[in-house]
Amino acid sequence: MAGAATRRAAFLTGWWFGFGFFVFGLYWIGNALLVFGTKFAWMLPFVVLGLPAVLAIYTGLVALIAWKGRDHLERALLFALAWSCAEWVRGHFLTGLPWNLIGYGWAGSDAMLQLASLVGAYGVGLFVIVTACLPAAMADARGRRRWAAPAIALAVPVVVWAGGAARLPDTPAADSGVGIRVVQSDVLQKEKWAPEFQQRNLQQFLDLSRRDRPDWVSHIIWPETAATFFLSTAPELRRLLATVVPPGGVLLTGAPRHESNPYRLRNAMVAIDAAGRIVGHYDKFHLVPFGEYVPLAEYLPLTKITEGGTGYTPGPGPRTLRLPGLPPVGPLICYEVIFPGHIVAPEDRPDWLLNLTNDAWYGKSAGPHQHLAQSRVRAIEEGVPMIRAAYSGISAVIDPYGRILRRLGLGEAGTIDARLPAGIKGRTIYAHHGNSLFAGLLFCIFATYATLRFRKTL
Repeated sequence: MAGAATRRAAFLTGWWFGFGFFVFGLYWIGNALLVFGTKFAWMLPFVVLGLPAVLAIYTGLVALIAWKGRDHLERALLFALAWSCAEWVRGHFLTGLPWNLIGYGWAGSDAMLQLASLVGAYGVGLFVIVTACLPAAMADARGRRRWAAPAIALAVPVVVWAGGAARLPDTPAADSGVGIRVVQSDVLQKEKWAPEFQQRNLQQFLDLSRRDRPDWVSHIIWPETAATFFLSTAPELRRLLATVVPPGGVLLTGAPRHESNPYRLRNAMVAIDAAGRIVGHYDKFHLVPFGEYVPLAEYLPLTKITEGGTGYTPGPGPRTLRLPGLPPVGPLICYEVIFPGHIVAPEDRPDWLLNLTNDAWYGKSAGPHQHLAQSRVRAIEEGVPMIRAAYSGISAVIDPYGRILRRLGLGEAGTIDARLPAGIKGRTIYAHHGNSLFAGLLFCIFATYATLRFRKTL
């Protein structure tokens, strides 16, 4: 950026960096377009290259802002400030896409991630960017200032790690006493909705739900749209599903749901008890553009890539469900889990989170691993455990500190039997204040930059 001679050059420096960042971070979306052969293959350039090209505008603007700095220290502060603001805007503008926030770069360390309980994923990203950029100040600083910035860059992650390590309990997190079984199938996405395979797919879920099940398991969890039927109008099918429900428990499964007058189609989670009754449901509220609905459908000659010609209707928002034999639960379907601060009902907080998803669209790629990492951070932010049921992986039991207690790998068919972990006592600071501390950190960075600028002016 320092070598850019013009605004255009500075912007393009950032744009090309962002283009590479998003191409290699989101390449796996293209797999979804090839599930049904060549039907949607024409869209590949627009998704695999076009989407990163649009998202790279954010990083182009970040570089343009940072270019205004008069030395590397100022540029580092401006870059961290602008990048963090750009990530927040990216997570909210036009329904938002806060995928692969830079803070997930610390996902390899449970201790480092504990910072999310204070400042959330956006705040962690600010720390990541500051510590990554500050050493650049060595290039043009003199005297003591030459070493101050890298010393801070080294000290910050050490302090973050130490604080996180102190927060992590030495013993496993307590459990609620509730026994659950998470069922993961490994059916190909192209066979999931095909009429000739529906009975076979359903039977696989039924068999896995029964096989060698411990007596202490009381609740069964299936992934997103594991039941590819309208359960509300299929009493015989509900009775069949009820045969796998332990006494006093429920089956939680993803399924399509429809309403009449007017007709609406929902991507839902449905709870069925041992008598075959629907005892609760949740409707996905954050839908995937072009996957579950087509924006401006009345003007664009396009169809969604998921099954059926009718677009889904969003639900009312985050909800907490109270179901027989379970602590209050906050359901999340698919990528709803990636939105920091917008996953629980604020006035009716759940004791645990349940993420039903279908990552089979993306094959054996980086996508499901990225999705899992983001789920872990949501558990840390809110201080509650997360149960993840994925159609083809990666299913997991995650404690309120983001640690994976049990998991089923990508492309495996099987089950996880576990006691539902308990949440932390009270709320995390992030659960109390949301992104307020993140905003305060941004102000501190800006104040530091303004002070440096003012002193140099004098």
